Amino acid sequence: MNSTSRLLPVPDFFNPDLVSQIYRVPYQSRAIDAAEWSQHHKLQPAKSDRSSLGLLLIDVQNTFCLPEFELFVGGSSGMGAVEDNIRLCQFIYRHLGMITEVIPTLDSHHAVQIFHPVFWQNQAGEPPQPLTTIHLAEVEEGTWQVNPSLGYGFQGGLEQLQQHVLHYVRQLSHDGKYPLTIWPYHGMLGGLGHALVSAVEDAIFFHSVARQSYAKFQLKGDNPLTENYSVLSPEVLTTVNHQSLAQKNTELIDKLLNFERLLIAGQAKSHCVAWTVDNLLTEILERDPQLARKIYLLEDCMSPVAIPGVVDFTPEANVAFEKFAVAGMNRLLAQIRMY
Repeated sequence: MNSTSRLLPVPDFFNPDLVSQIYRVPYQSRAIDAAEWSQHHKLQPAKSDRSSLGLLLIDVQNTFCLPEFELFVGGSSGMGAVEDNIRLCQFIYRHLGMITEVIPTLDSHHAVQIFHPVFWQNQAGEPPQPLTTIHLAEVEEGTWQVNPSLGYGFQGGLEQLQQHVLHYVRQLSHDGKYPLTIWPYHGMLGGLGHALVSAVEDAIFFHSVARQSYAKFQLKGDNPLTENYSVLSPEVLTTVNHQSLAQKNTELIDKLLNFERLLIAGQAKSHCVAWTVDNLLTEILERDPQLARKIYLLEDCMSPVAIPGVVDFTPEANVAFEKFAVAGMNRLLAQIRMY
């Protein structure tokens, strides 16, 4: 048992109507609230937990979670990420005494990256529209090419960059991953879209003070030459010359698998959540398949990418999560009590 296995009330300051809004968390007054809350409910520091419970929050950022931002994950209801985050915040507050540590990930991008429009152009010199899918054959045939103005910024110049993109889409195809998608500019470092949803940040801060627990933030996705849906590994690890392009986050993998139980929530279910869990499952199967039993997927705190009339990854998400369940992972709803 941890400091308390009781379900706690949700603090009065939490307002579900603000989950879709940006606001400044009043850190000093909130810290006072958290300390008083901890004393009133007899919470102990997280370090005293007898059974460690980790909460991995994947990309709960404005860029994915607020309707007016670039890649809002509407899911089947059209307001998926907002509804997910209402449940997520309530879950954190109610299970405050059980959650040992929160690990939020942040999708972190620059303008010039392989999945953004400025990186590519067609034979007329025009960039692809957001949500364009670039297939291997289109790169091989020259339908889509690297923007030649970008060659100067990369080691080896334009020729090396052209070789890399061909190798890249071939590797995606060979590994059975999603084909290269050109996403709207999103998760831009230093921008409002990069920030955590305010209500979720509020809940994480409250937990940190109430339980005297570090929140271990993880940045991912700033390598210009590969996508990084998963926080545990980029989509492609090597260059065309078989040199290292990026590396697995082995330190985080070890940390996650050291928890007695690990909860996972975030956005989007079909992409960054699915690929993170899939990478984690690969590690589990290599180490001990029984470790899958300690993973809990909060399915009503995540939604798939689904844009009416454009693209819908719901079927892919369903297939992935069925695979995870067969492997022994637990599919959970946020109102289910953890103890």
